[in-house]
Amino acid sequence: MAHRFTHRNLPQQLLKARDALMANFRPILSHYDLTEQQWRILRALDEHGQLEPREICALCQILSSSMAGILARMEEIGYVQRQRVAADHRRVLVSLALKGDALIDEMAPLIELQYQYLEQAIGKRLLESLSDALQGFVDAQSRPVRRVELPPATLT
Repeated sequence: MAHRFTHRNLPQQLLKARDALMANFRPILSHYDLTEQQWRILRALDEHGQLEPREICALCQILSSSMAGILARMEEIGYVQRQRVAADHRRVLVSLALKGDALIDEMAPLIELQYQYLEQAIGKRLLESLSDALQGFVDAQSRPVRRVELPPATLT
């Protein structure tokens, strides 16, 4: 059978790479009873301070339809706090609560140590190159990419 594609399946490669990378961190998240989404939110708030839910969605790649429920559960646990913006009550700012900040303090050394172990196993240069390449790809998406013209839909 002839191959129909000449390009590698980049989305599939990225999914496999993500899964391989997260396999190194899931035991830490599991130990602290955190989901990957909760961790992404905690990390984003630690790095950026107060954020609006829409900003968290964009930074953490979480659908807005899921965000309200995730934030509500995280607020119940005491990891985050939400407050309305005084000038515009439609807007909400989310920040780390004391318990969330303490959790980050406890987890950060473990996360950093796991990155060190990754660097030892696969090489610091490879890890940095991968990070730079991914950031370069994300940054390049600001340039328009021409889209294929789709044929009319056919019923099968």
